[in-house]
Amino acid sequence: MNNDLSDMTVEELKAELKRLKDNLCDLEDMHSFTFGKTSVHIGSEKAQNMQIEFEEECSMLNERVAEIEKELKAREAV
Repeated sequence: MNNDLSDMTVEELKAELKRLKDNLCDLEDMHSFTFGKTSVHIGSEKAQNMQIEFEEECSMLNERVAEIEKELKAREAV
């Protein structure tokens, strides 16, 4: 994944970082709404699968955000 970061400009990195953070925020909002603010019945197996998927996607997005932030800091140090 880091290989494609080195090909991106600082502006592209910042735009990608913003996009990822927005996606993470949207995902968290959707999860909060689904599990905290509705009275929709979801079967336990479905709820568990949704929770696992949510955690995996959040983890992936957070890792990518960290990679981009690291790349931006490295470029600022130069």
